[in-house]
Amino acid sequence: MNAIVCTLFEGHYHYGVAALANSLYNRGFRGVLYVGYRGSVPFWAEQAVENPALGWPGSQSFSPSQGLDIHFLPLETTWHLTNYKPEFMLRIFNNYGSGADAILYFDPDIVVKCQWEFYLNWVSYGVALVHEITSNDMPYSHPIRMEWLKLIDRCNLQPQRKLQSYINGGFCGVSRRDLGFLDIWSLILKTGFSYYQFDPSKFMPTNREHPFYGTDQDALNMTAMCSEFPLSEIGPEGMDFVYGGYTMSHAVGSPKPWKKNYIWSALQGNSPSLPDKCFWQNVQGPIATYHSWHIQRKQVGLTIASAIGRFYRRA
Repeated sequence: MNAIVCTLFEGHYHYGVAALANSLYNRGFRGVLYVGYRGSVPFWAEQAVENPALGWPGSQSFSPSQGLDIHFLPLETTWHLTNYKPEFMLRIFNNYGSGADAILYFDPDIVVKCQWEFYLNWVSYGVALVHEITSNDMPYSHPIRMEWLKLIDRCNLQPQRKLQSYINGGFCGVSRRDLGFLDIWSLILKTGFSYYQFDPSKFMPTNREHPFYGTDQDALNMTAMCSEFPLSEIGPEGMDFVYGGYTMSHAVGSPKPWKKNYIWSALQGNSPSLPDKCFWQNVQGPIATYHSWHIQRKQVGLTIASAIGRFYRRA
């Protein structure tokens, strides 16, 4: 199976994109990473050159190592990038997926932990998804799900399965066979913004008791409920939200690993997380975003912070 990978970023999240690309390459991925972005191409891709062959105005391409090509695609959308995921995936696959069997999206604060072959097998079984840790136990009768049924009905769709868990929106893998899943995700997202009169440029515009608090993530969960396409789900360990995972590590929340002062954070009762440690294991190549002395300093900080964390815990 041949798959293409994509992600979205703006601002300092380019550090995460580099770590994601490194982790993919070092676990066996060979192919193209499509990077949609707002702002400017990161400093670590200063050798990128314009690529008119892509047919995407302003696109630039960069090959950090043999077998890995990164295409930077400037975006004009005013939507918050988290809400642009299904549209971007569809656009990438429709434009560049003629020889691909699948497309996988990763948030730019994720790094891959297992061999790429695992992902290719995974997406062949159904739409690849990972459970959240918050609300992972979300019964079919949950009041938020009951509210979701109203929006699903407004989209002229019907629930097809009784899911019991809440899915994280940071990753989604779809084979060509299941590409229609993305159409439904996009439809529900657009309908939700209109129905609830939310601004798509905002991130989480309300609080959790609102049925569309998570916008793209809630729409993804509704799509999983009402699409007929097969799913292949992994629990919250799939993103290192709990121990025991081996697929990927997702640094949710703030500050991000590349922004965090680990010793200060540990003194506040917050020990380094698994995603913190995994990020710094994926910054040396093939894309080098830091000098070796900076990496060593961060690794020492992680060690000290982990030791502090054995004695200090947030109440």
